[in-house]
Parts: sequence; structure tokens; C-alpha cells
Amino acid sequence: MFTFLENRSPALVAIGGFGLFYLLVAFIKQGLVARRQSLFARKNGCKAPPRYPHKDPIFGLDLFLQNLKLSKKGGFLDSVAARYGFVEKMTGRPVTTFSQLLLGERNILTCEPENIKTVLATKFKDFEIPPRRSNALAPTFGHGIFTTNGEEWEASRSLLRPNFTRSQVGNIEIFEAHISKLIERIPKDGSTVDLQPLFFMLTIDSATHFLFGQSTNTLDEVEGASSPGMRFSDAFAYATYKGALEARVGKLATMLPDKKYHEDVAFVHKYIQGYVQKALDLHKNGAMKEKLDEDASGKYVFLEELAKTGYSARKIQDELLNILLAGRDTTASLLSFLFYYLARRPDVVDKLHEEISKLGYGRPSFEDLKGMKYLQWCLNEALRLFPIVPVNSRIAVRDTILPTGGGPDGKSPVFVKAGQSVLYQVYVMQRRRDLYGEDANEFKPERWESLRPSWQYLPFNGGPRICIGQQFALIEASYAVVRLLQTFRTIEKRDDSDLLEYLTLTACVRPGVQVGMKPA
Repeated sequence: MFTFLENRSPALVAIGGFGLFYLLVAFIKQGLVARRQSLFARKNGCKAPPRYPHKDPIFGLDLFLQNLKLSKKGGFLDSVAARYGFVEKMTGRPVTTFSQLLLGERNILTCEPENIKTVLATKFKDFEIPPRRSNALAPTFGHGIFTTNGEEWEASRSLLRPNFTRSQVGNIEIFEAHISKLIERIPKDGSTVDLQPLFFMLTIDSATHFLFGQSTNTLDEVEGASSPGMRFSDAFAYATYKGALEARVGKLATMLPDKKYHEDVAFVHKYIQGYVQKALDLHKNGAMKEKLDEDASGKYVFLEELAKTGYSARKIQDELLNILLAGRDTTASLLSFLFYYLARRPDVVDKLHEEISKLGYGRPSFEDLKGMKYLQWCLNEALRLFPIVPVNSRIAVRDTILPTGGGPDGKSPVFVKAGQSVLYQVYVMQRRRDLYGEDANEFKPERWESLRPSWQYLPFNGGPRICIGQQFALIEASYAVVRLLQTFRTIEKRDDSDLLEYLTLTACVRPGVQVGMKPA
């Protein structure tokens, strides 16, 4: 029996013994952890949520492949919603929380407001941004407000929040400078135009104007041009898409070499670094105060404020890129979905015209925009049907619980072990018929006349990490709608394709927004 060991050197025998010892210790530790978790779950009355019936019950490759396919061609969001329905048929009861496998890891999925409130607010310190998301976005966005946790995140938020005060987001002159260029690019003879790329050009131009003090001015470009600003816009879009794909589906989805991705990330960084270094040099040389004193308009520049903080060039670069992501994608996506619906709802367009007509052709003020109730209902409804970040996730940093979703009736608490991910689907939650009525999938702005939602409506996230730029996005979107409808009387759809999403970290309209518009 011991012949094998007798024929080996004492060193090999010792190594083998130590190996067996550590394996035994690891096994014992694992058992102790499992027992502790079992006691914790029992103490809190936790019961398991239903499990999605995978074709591959070991790694969940069936859903991985489906996620990858639909992420690339559209329909991912509806497939997620359909999984809730599939589990409902399996259990014979309404299901708002269940578990599924993703590359061998068992995740918890939920569209239950109380569970989402727990993750984002009530037990905020029990959950963090998952490493998979941070690692996927780090090559482009570094360590900023959307990729960090704990003290580093708190420092980022404290650094950025003062830059989104009422006086800054209410500076509509920035918006006017760029929306007027967008209007000029829309044919006045009713011929077909895709509004969505124009909206993304609008928002990157206005966002870089606000952030850097100098716009990319992509709306000035002729079609096919490749100025540094346009190159930056395209590179930023692709880098975001690839990072988001990995964060959502898994690293396996982006393992193949991608020269374009690496080149685009490098260009994004080079473009930003020029602005950052210029601002730091101005501040270091004491020239920034003189520059601001000479600026008769007294315009506010986000980057110049960051340069005064003493943070490194790399830290400022990371924060700029994080905020640029929100400033560009949020408003462009909202406008795209809204005008997709407006092109199919002339009755809604008429009501908007009626409200906007009270302004005449004058430019709306901040107060004017905030007072337009029907316009706000339309924006709310577009954000309800297509929240800008439709799917999101957190990872538990300690053993914790969700208040509901477990057991045969779905009403028991659910145990979440340390290291387990909770995926919450705002898209699914905001279309639930039990929360919004049988017409939940319809675009109906009038529902907001009496609707006063809480955690069942989260277009800008919630809790301590609620989006600090939401007012900036809503004011810019409101201003764009008013100016466009002051200029154009009709919006006609020119595309009958199904509405599918194009997903990066946010969602926009996959078929684009093909319309014809005629002047008022």
C-alpha cells in the first residue's frame, strides 16, 4: 500500500503531505462557511427562489449563447422579460425573483421594487459594483464614479456633485448653440432622416462643450468627414460597446483579438489627455483665473473646476470619461426612443404643440421647461418603457438577504451569499402589468397625470448612487424637444421595423429613428 511513497524522496513525500493538508484545511473551511451560511439563512427565514430550467444545468451555456446572440442583433431585453414568464409557467404563480446560471455562477435576478430598493438603498453597504463590470470598463474609463466602490467612489461623487448645481445645468445657452445646428441638418422638405445619429452628435457636442470648454463640433461635419472630434465620437462609441458587452455577457464574449477596440481606446485617451493637460498647465501657471476673468460670458467649464482640485491628470481623465458617458448616452437615448414613439403618435405631437405654442417661437427658459407638464409626462413615459440603463447588477460583499421572492409562494426572504451577484431588470419592472396596468407596454403619457411611483420607477437608478446628472439630461432633452417642435409641425414614421434595442451600457433604438419632418 505504501510502496509508492517508499520509492519517493522525502522532499516529494513532504510536499505531497502538505498538499493533502491544505486541501483538507480548505475542505473544512468550506464546510464551516456553508454551515454558517445555512444558519444565517435559517435565522432570517430565507427560502430559495425558483430556478430557471437550463438546458445546460452545470454552466448555463444555453443562456450565455442566447445573451450573446441577442446582444448583437437585438431582443435581449424582451428575452429577459420572457424568462420571468417562463419561470411563472413552471411554478404556476407570479414570479418577480428567480435564479439562473451564468458561466457556472448562480445569480439572482429580480424585478421586484422592494428587492431593488434593498440592493440600492436599504442594504447599500452590503452590495458593490461587480468586479466583472469594473474590469470590463477599466481599459477605457479607468477608476471613476461608475466603476469604483467604497471610499474611492465616495471621493468621486464628492468631487463631481458640485458641478451639477442648478446654475450649471440651467445654462441652456450651451444647448441652444448645438440644437440649432441639429435643426439645420434636418431636411425641410419632409424627406427621410435618421434622427438618432444626430441626437448622439448633439449630446457629445454639448457634453464636451460643458465638460472641456471646447466642443467636438461633430454637427459641423459633412457626412464622411473624419476630424479629431468625429474620430473621438466614433472611437468612444465602439469602446463603450465592447466594454459593456463583456460586462453584461462575460469575458468569454470578447476574448477574440480586436485591433479596432485597442486603437479606439488609445485614441480616446489621447484626445482627452490634450484637454486635461492644457487645463492643468493653465492652473499651474496661474493663467486660469486670468482666462476666466477675460471671458465676458463667465462661462462655467467642468474641466477647469476639476483642475483646481489637485487631482492627478489620470484621475481627472477618468472622471471626465465617466461623466461623458452619462452626458452623451443618457440624453441621446431618451430623445431617440421618444421621437420613435412621437413618429407613431400624431395625437401626442398635437398635445405637445399645444403646450409649446404658449411660448410662441421664443427660446424656453429653465423655468418654462420645468413647467411643461405634458412634455414631462412624455419624457417620463419614454424613460419608463425604455430606461436608459435597462439592466444592472450588484455583488454581495457579505452574506445578506433580499426581503422577498423565495419559497413556494414567493413571499419569503432570499439568502444572498457573499460574492453572489444580484441582477436587477428595471426594463422588466417598469413594464409590469400589476404595477402599471394592462396597458403597461403602451406609450401613454397621460398615465402620469395621476401616477406617483416610488421604487417601481428608476430611470436614473436610486439610493446613494442615483445619477447626479439626471437634471442635466432632462433639461437638455426637454430643450431639444421644444426647439424641434417649434421648428417642425409633423413627424412621420418612415420605418415599420420592430422596435429593438441596441445595447452598450445604455440602450438606444437599433433600427434608428427614420422619420420625415415638415416645418411648422
